[in-house]
Amino acid sequence: MVISAEPLIYGLIFLAVLALVQGIYLTVFGKSISLNNRVNRRLDMLEKGAGREQVLDQLRKEMSQHMKSKSIPLYSILADKAQKANIAFTPGQLIMVMAVLTIVAFFLLSFGTGASLAIRLVISVMMGVGAVFVWVNNTAKKRLSMIEEQLPDSVELMVRSLRVGHPFMSALQIVAKEVPDPMGSEMGVISDEAAYGRDVGEALKAMADRLDMQDMRFLAVAVTIQQTSGGNLAEILAGLAKVVRSRFRLFRRVKAITAEAKWSGMFLSVFPIGALVMINVIQPNYYDEVRETAAFIPACLVVAGFLVVNIFVMRMLVNIKV
Repeated sequence: MVISAEPLIYGLIFLAVLALVQGIYLTVFGKSISLNNRVNRRLDMLEKGAGREQVLDQLRKEMSQHMKSKSIPLYSILADKAQKANIAFTPGQLIMVMAVLTIVAFFLLSFGTGASLAIRLVISVMMGVGAVFVWVNNTAKKRLSMIEEQLPDSVELMVRSLRVGHPFMSALQIVAKEVPDPMGSEMGVISDEAAYGRDVGEALKAMADRLDMQDMRFLAVAVTIQQTSGGNLAEILAGLAKVVRSRFRLFRRVKAITAEAKWSGMFLSVFPIGALVMINVIQPNYYDEVRETAAFIPACLVVAGFLVVNIFVMRMLVNIKV
């Protein structure tokens, strides 16, 4: 029995291409673009000598550029995630990165495998495009999760600032200086927009719609109501911080409770494909006796259809709404 190492090589090449995406991103935009950086990107750009208006234009462009390019064929699938991830690459640059990764994957496949030219071309395109999709999706999930986690602390920081007598604009500026990314740069953009004349409630609502985040909509509504009807904004935001923090704890608790079910669903979705790959690796001639029969291709299509349906059904079963 001869076990082929090609499936493992394919997996390692995909991981290498995936790591290369992040490497290119950090090389082009620097460490400040990383969500793990303690100093938010807006402050880093200001400290390097960029003007406040220039920084605002750059950040606003990055926040909206992907949704403006939804008309590009196939790019619309990626645009929403790229906007939530706040990818600094322009759509053209992102497509160029896909092309570069496809070429790198092709050379790695040519060097590490004995697959035919057609197979190498198809797999390299899938790896180049797929690596960017996976990277953008993971970045979007991480960024939104961090904003949800930072929001209660940011609102409480505003509350403390308001209670010592600072105006709301000063409270926003304090959050922009003290809180790391992604919340720090987001609040910094809102602060700068308000300084140039935009309504704060409108800016907060635009941010909530762009991120599609319910807790941020609560903040926008609270600020808008206080602007139009008056009231103690510090007390309103203090109550909002408690609600947001309670919702965050509830979501984390539900996530912990449903983690086993989600992993079970993922395993049941991946196992048939993994079993098929292992059968072909361990016993390549396993299907030789039935491969030439008339029912083989229709049966394969039926099985593939059931596998796809299984993935969607399992995702629906473990997608618990709170």
